[in-house]
Amino acid sequence: KKLLDRVFETKGAKYVGEIAIGTNKNITKFTHETLFDEKIAGTIHLAMGASYPETGRLNKSDIDWDLVTSMQNDGEILMDGQSIYQNGEFII
Repeated sequence: KKLLDRVFETKGAKYVGEIAIGTNKNITKFTHETLFDEKIAGTIHLAMGASYPETGRLNKSDIDWDLVTSMQNDGEILMDGQSIYQNGEFII
């Protein structure tokens, strides 16, 4: 909590910069290189802070902190209350 509080003191850092679902089935294991790991099929990632200028971003920040996690075991994404993604796979 102390670390997060310090990071979020950075201007713009407490706002979401991007959210994405990994879909690349050719990357099969974590490499500790975020640009690859965030694209692994069955993962999701959330970036706090800045996003790419090409997206029309409104938030500017000195950080772009990508947090990646696997959704392959018991993960689920709901849209309007309906499950659309379970255990790393789209179900619709």
